[in-house]
Amino acid sequence: MKTYIFSLLLLIILSFIGFSCSSTKKSNAEESITADALNQDTVVPDTFVLPYVPENLTSSEARADYLVINYWNRFDFSDEKLISRPEITEQAFVDYINILAYVSKTKADESLVKTLKKAEQNVAMYTHFVGLFDKYFYQPNSPFRNEEFFIPVLAEVLKSKKLPETEQSNYQFKYDLVMKNRVGTVADNFQFTLDSGQTQSLYGINSDYLILMFANPDCHTCAAVTAQLDGMESLKKAFSMNSPTRTMITVLTVYPDGNTDQWKKHLPKMPQHWINAYDKGMTITRKRIYDIKAIPTLYLLDKNKKVILKDTSIEEIDRFFSARIKAVKKVIILE
Repeated sequence: MKTYIFSLLLLIILSFIGFSCSSTKKSNAEESITADALNQDTVVPDTFVLPYVPENLTSSEARADYLVINYWNRFDFSDEKLISRPEITEQAFVDYINILAYVSKTKADESLVKTLKKAEQNVAMYTHFVGLFDKYFYQPNSPFRNEEFFIPVLAEVLKSKKLPETEQSNYQFKYDLVMKNRVGTVADNFQFTLDSGQTQSLYGINSDYLILMFANPDCHTCAAVTAQLDGMESLKKAFSMNSPTRTMITVLTVYPDGNTDQWKKHLPKMPQHWINAYDKGMTITRKRIYDIKAIPTLYLLDKNKKVILKDTSIEEIDRFFSARIKAVKKVIILE
């Protein structure tokens, strides 16, 4: 899958005070626009042009807010030919979703809804933009994956009823999944089974932090992630803080599928200081308790099983524990 990269808007954001207007893609049509025309938020055909940001908006926050809300003012949503011009449309889209990180969540949500409403003027373009949001905010291999941004998109799609019923059903299904186990909410409980046959529950684990990993024994990526986590210095230090009276970190791996013979055969290769288990009745998969869109899927939970990181990466986990260990050491020094 081809991924478009952040082009020049990061530089624009970082130098917002001097910003007037620019473009993610130069074209003959754009070069022919006069200076007076550039100062108007008029639609420009066959290209993408950023909106003019009023000079009276002097703070970077105000200029970022204006840009993200008015980003698509000059884009011709009625021109279906632009769907097949990814160097214009999709590149502008990638630049757009990067800007969302520079504004408040409220302002980002407002912008996302406004973008979809603008796209409603053409069904083909609307379908294309919904697909782009799905591709970049939801698909597991996207570097911009962000379910919190995808939620207002899905809510608007389901409200608008612009898509065929089959597609509406698909997005309803995704909406139901992304609303499960969101960051800041308490993760759903479930039962898991150990190699001994003993059954335990997620809520029964007493640990300050819990890394939950859904994995498969014949998954090469799972093996690589397991090795990286087990060798991670920040996790080693966290494990060294475990004591008979307090557990700082626990790693729980759960095999969500049904071939337990394969799982047991692979078990000796797993770190023995982790809890390695399987879902005996495949309840997690059957009842869709967790959104496991790809294997492995990683969560980080606190001692109350509140979600800190959802469907996260090993890099994010490493950053979290590196910062946590520094904070603990600072407290010890102060004491």
